[in-house]
Amino acid sequence: MQSPKANVLVTGGAGFIGSHLVDGLLADGHRVRVYDDLDPQVHGDGPPSYLSRDAQFVRGDVCDAEALDAALDGIDVVFHFAAAVGVGQSMYQPLRYTRVNTLGSATLLDLLVNSHRSHVRKVIVAASMSEYGEGLYRCSEHGEVKPSLRSDEQLAQRRWEVSCPACGRTLVPIATPERTPLGCNSVYALNKRDQEDYLLLIGATFGIPTVALRFFNVYGPRQSLSNPYTGVAAIFISRLKAERNPTIFEDGHQSRDFVSVHDIVSACLAVMNDARADGEVFNVGSGQQISILELAELIIAEYRSTAQPEVVQQFRKGDIRHCFADVSKIEERLGWKPTADRRAALRELMAWSESAPSQDTFDEAAAILKRKGII
Repeated sequence: MQSPKANVLVTGGAGFIGSHLVDGLLADGHRVRVYDDLDPQVHGDGPPSYLSRDAQFVRGDVCDAEALDAALDGIDVVFHFAAAVGVGQSMYQPLRYTRVNTLGSATLLDLLVNSHRSHVRKVIVAASMSEYGEGLYRCSEHGEVKPSLRSDEQLAQRRWEVSCPACGRTLVPIATPERTPLGCNSVYALNKRDQEDYLLLIGATFGIPTVALRFFNVYGPRQSLSNPYTGVAAIFISRLKAERNPTIFEDGHQSRDFVSVHDIVSACLAVMNDARADGEVFNVGSGQQISILELAELIIAEYRSTAQPEVVQQFRKGDIRHCFADVSKIEERLGWKPTADRRAALRELMAWSESAPSQDTFDEAAAILKRKGII
């Protein structure tokens, strides 16, 4: 079903995912206001050139109640995408991450409840697959298992796979549905769970329809090629552009679910336009797993590079082994499913990267993580 044209606020709307959503909303005929602080780690040169001029842009901190209050005037729908992003960095900058992600969300909610309840008719928050920690697994003897984080002792012995806590058998990863118990392994994941819980709680209490979308590993054009805490696909490309080999932790066979930013946008529009989504949490992923080593080899092949992945057999504390999305809930409830072809989507990212600014800062970021004791 199609909703009437709306006045939409996108916090974090100048970012990678947010700007694509802005384009999708404008294409659907909605009026869009972007609220973004232009974090220099992501936006080194001011507002990005790709941000549509058809959207109203407001520069502001998500914790600035006065500025955010003004940005909410006349708004029908809020997409709350403003966030400090980066699992590793969040572990040594907990104050910064919690301020932006948790306090920023509380600032938004305070304004919604006390000043803008009468006109905001829907809120959608960008949650994260990081909230799950390890994904769901199956044991040949004990069935479904949600394991805890692997110990540092196990990882130091380079025993990478996850074992059944009851019998010790190696577990087989299976698609992770929304009912899977959460197991946050980073400050970023905790912040994302806070955002999700706060918004759903306040939405239910005050009758503001709210939806949480747990994004899996998003990739696509506009992803920063200079931020070492961005997605791994973009990091690999920035390494190749600098004529360096992509670096891979553990043995490279850890797997994730990589979802095109275009599928993310279509899911956002689907939940915005359908009341059956209200009050719900949905996974948004491709529903497929691919190992990090396979992804690196695929990108190298598409890039036509002679580079080789460097599998360093080191580990980062808090890293998980496997997690990929079960997207059956959003498909059954709303009829949404991912449509992007992985190779075509990677080619689009690489074509965009040819002219995009790029700075390989992976080694510097890894050195910081090592000094902090995370690697």
